[in-house]
Amino acid sequence: MSNPDRHLEPESLEHLEENIDHTLGEEYEHVPVPAKARRSMFSVTMVWMGFPMIITGAMTGSILVLGMGFAAALKAMIIGNLIMLFYVGLLGQLGARKGLNFALLASIVFGRKGYIFASGLLSTLLLGWYAVQTGITGALVSSTYELNYVVMTVIAGVLYIGITFIGVRGLHIIGTISVPLFVILGLWVAGDAVATSGWDAVIAYPGNNGAATMSMGVGLTVVIALFIDAGTVTADFNRWAADEKSSWVATFSAFPFANLVAMLVGGVMTAALAVPDANPFGTDNMFGYMNAQQLTWLSALAFLFLYVNLGSVCAHCLYNAATGWSRILRSHMRLFAIILGVVGIIIAATNVWAFFIQWLSLLGILVPPIGAIILVDQYLLRKNSEIEADWRGTAFLAWGCGSLVAFIVEWYLPHLSTAISAGLVGGIAYYVLGSLMGNRTNA
Repeated sequence: MSNPDRHLEPESLEHLEENIDHTLGEEYEHVPVPAKARRSMFSVTMVWMGFPMIITGAMTGSILVLGMGFAAALKAMIIGNLIMLFYVGLLGQLGARKGLNFALLASIVFGRKGYIFASGLLSTLLLGWYAVQTGITGALVSSTYELNYVVMTVIAGVLYIGITFIGVRGLHIIGTISVPLFVILGLWVAGDAVATSGWDAVIAYPGNNGAATMSMGVGLTVVIALFIDAGTVTADFNRWAADEKSSWVATFSAFPFANLVAMLVGGVMTAALAVPDANPFGTDNMFGYMNAQQLTWLSALAFLFLYVNLGSVCAHCLYNAATGWSRILRSHMRLFAIILGVVGIIIAATNVWAFFIQWLSLLGILVPPIGAIILVDQYLLRKNSEIEADWRGTAFLAWGCGSLVAFIVEWYLPHLSTAISAGLVGGIAYYVLGSLMGNRTNA
């Protein structure tokens, strides 16, 4: 008699996972991506470009313009995105050069056991980011069409899990669809809004209620923190690049291009409309603006656009989270995409997206030192080093220094940038500690 539970046996599950990997492609969670599996420049570019060119980026642009006025906000957007270009670009170059995902790269710097703290933290934060974006999807659909928030959030989450399950190929596909939609609709929405007031009024917009309340330092933190977590784990994406040139092109397509375009769409809309008590998370955004035209076909397009566009960022975040945790727990990315996706949906159903600004502040404190330490280690102190120790105390000490200073800045020097402070102090502290210890590979 056959065993009815044989499909649940570990051997059968492993065979099923192998068949899925054969059909959809191997994700190389535990080993470098081989040269034969690398993807084209266009593919990696679409993966990255589809990540920041999103409605949430437009909302962030609105927040910046409301708080700083248009001219100052534009300056913060440009400077912040250039910082991200070099930060993400250099980390991405390491991923492309070595073919390693972030977890494997972090193992070199933090240790074969120590990396769990860096990778686990970032993977968990990205799961939270997935939950925030999924919650925003449900909230916008619910408020606009008077549909049940939880149901809409669950539907969104399940769709986003499906995209992630396909793997890096799925990120390429969703990016290829999302980017043209955003460019076309974003340009139309911004242009239509400007037509009501003119560019002079947009450029001269002083901020909400005629007064700027956000400092340049805080504005830079908002710009940087929006993608500092995903930017730090950029090796998860850039390891697929055929060469370092392709990696840099893909990074540039995201920062400054895609991210700046998204922020400008939201910022221009806010300055052009100059609505008192504007709410970027209510109806004062691309999605709300399209529905406000009261055209059935445009509302239907807005509905489709929302799910595709936020589906892009959610799938990317879930991919990062699943890649990180699958490495930590010696499992498969696709299995963890399902498990973590369900967890994220549950979190999203609790309205976690309402803590958006607080979330960015947390990211600005904890994440920048990690990337800065990796850059200093791999470009200045221990070039081309490999995994040589279980724990590397200097990396953790420098991480603590960077985050501590950022916390102090957040509370006592709020006009400065916590994200920049965290990265600079973490990187400098690591360089000093490494130099004092003679750059020992097990320091």
